[in-house]
Amino acid sequence: MRSSAVISGVLAVLLLVLVAVGWAPLLSFDRSVVETLHRDAVADPGLTQAHRILSDWVWDPWTMRALAAAAVVLLWWRRERRLAVWVAATSLLAVGLQQGLKTLVGRARPQWTDPVDSARYAAFPSGHAMTAMVTCGLLLWVLSLRWRDEWRGWGTLAGVALVSVLGVGWTRVYLGVHWPTDVLGGWLLGWCCVAVAVLTYRWSERRVPRPGSEDAHDKGSRMGGTG
Repeated sequence: MRSSAVISGVLAVLLLVLVAVGWAPLLSFDRSVVETLHRDAVADPGLTQAHRILSDWVWDPWTMRALAAAAVVLLWWRRERRLAVWVAATSLLAVGLQQGLKTLVGRARPQWTDPVDSARYAAFPSGHAMTAMVTCGLLLWVLSLRWRDEWRGWGTLAGVALVSVLGVGWTRVYLGVHWPTDVLGGWLLGWCCVAVAVLTYRWSERRVPRPGSEDAHDKGSRMGGTG
């Protein structure tokens, strides 16, 4: 997981720099992809409407945040307080990072004379892609920690998460509101956030003795001896 965090972080920073300096080959690639997909979107209103429903409702960032919030509430109710805090903190920090980078980079979205959808704020990174990656990654991590052995539909759930992450990225580019590299940046940053959350949680678990462990017993004995 450490190597995954480092690799995704380095790639995200590299992509951010290339976008910020306006590297011509990257911009040319972005433009060619969105122009091709925009022609398809304009030519097929029915398919475009389906993409809008998926993008603006099913995989909307607020839908994803609602799922994360539900997971936090459930974990808190089950007395998994530390895990609940980790999920909530990671989700909030990801939002802050996303908005901060949008402001810092200030990348303009694709502009069309015949748009099929609209979006606010700057383009890089894609908030939809990043939020989907963070939420799905966190939920799968929580399930793998606590309920994977009990959950027979694990493979199906992992498949749904993968389709959601890839699907929302596709819809944002298809609808002409993001460049492909905005989506890639969102995925990389989102995965980096998840990987860092997993690493720091594991570190915190090692630092705090579990009830009934030898370290906890020793600590309790020392506390009792100071009375």
